[in-house]
Amino acid sequence: MMTPTLQLHLDDAWFQVCELSRLTPGRGVAALLPDGRQAAVFVDRSGRAYAIDNRDPFTGAQVLSRGLLGTAGGRPFVASPLLKQRFDLETGRCLDDEAVTVRAYPVRTGA
Repeated sequence: MMTPTLQLHLDDAWFQVCELSRLTPGRGVAALLPDGRQAAVFVDRSGRAYAIDNRDPFTGAQVLSRGLLGTAGGRPFVASPLLKQRFDLETGRCLDDEAVTVRAYPVRTGA
């Protein structure tokens, strides 16, 4: 039996990040991508996976993976651990400044 994995869609191909069992629901991890960027990867308590850029656009620090997960108006978000701006996990849009976004990556889980 194959172990389920988490994969991100990058440049017309799927990139395997890790085994799904290595992720703790409600907590993020940083994943190094092939081009040197980082993605913040999350699994919420219902088992849904998300991935956005790990770089906080307000500070330039690679910290979004260490943020707190929550919901606002039914939308899942992560709050930056530094200045607390909230980023929608599905779209990457900043909920506190609509002019700011981070990249959101399509994700899938599978064997």
